[in-house]
Amino acid sequence: MSTATSDTKRRALGKGLDSLLPRANAPATTPAAPAQPEGGRPREIPIDQIDRNPFQTRQHMDEEQLEELAASIKANGVVQPILVRPLANGRFQLIAGERRWRASQKAGKPTVPAILRQVSDEQAMEITIVENLQRADLNPMEQARAFERLSREFHMTQEQMAQRTGKDRATVANFLRLLKLPASVQARVETAEISFGHARALLALGEPEQIEKAAQRIAALSLSVRQTESYVSGILNPEKVQKKEPKEAPPVDPNVRDAQERLQRALGLRVTIEDKNGRGKVIIEYGRLEDFDALLDQLAGD
Repeated sequence: MSTATSDTKRRALGKGLDSLLPRANAPATTPAAPAQPEGGRPREIPIDQIDRNPFQTRQHMDEEQLEELAASIKANGVVQPILVRPLANGRFQLIAGERRWRASQKAGKPTVPAILRQVSDEQAMEITIVENLQRADLNPMEQARAFERLSREFHMTQEQMAQRTGKDRATVANFLRLLKLPASVQARVETAEISFGHARALLALGEPEQIEKAAQRIAALSLSVRQTESYVSGILNPEKVQKKEPKEAPPVDPNVRDAQERLQRALGLRVTIEDKNGRGKVIIEYGRLEDFDALLDQLAGD
């Protein structure tokens, strides 16, 4: 991949929220309370006057991380303001910053710093998706459902969704295809038991029963994405199957497995730890440039 192509993708992902946040005279489907001024400066808003974002695409939050954030907020306050929009009844609706809002509640804060913006339902949903995608907070199934919701509720094409979220159209299409997986397999993807790459390979099978059986085998044998692709190819073309079956994975130390699972939850990627007498290596698999960029941000702290 050329440097120019890589930089283009990074710019698309890092375009930020300002392009989606009109500061004044923005059309809105929800009437704003006329007494509430909007502007770029944060203001303290009572936490109990803020309603949860109905367009929130993230369904799972790490409670341990939420408690850590609450402890930090209790000691240092909220460093980055949340984003809200005014409602006609004088209340406010959260657009971005749900973790900070929930952690502030846990910390016992009566108010939270917030920036007020006047945006439409469509803009609020776009901002929510873009913010979460840029923070790598969504697992693959949550991303798939977010794109599906943009298509269903706002009648966006895959090309339009790609433009709004900084992804290419093929990536959007691949996420949407995940919704064809059986519910049990979708659950495995959500918990990072199998990765986005594994799921894409499984979709070639078509039949739900075949997909479920293959997903069970992938998880049991800890097959890599490449091994999974070979396995699926063997099911589709049995005449080409080699006699040698994938070897059973050796027993994994419970402590190593626990560390492996914690890393997978934290990074949202498949992680393998190879340990031998206290020495070894950590293998992190990623299938897209976006995953690599998010991983680099998390590890390098840029």
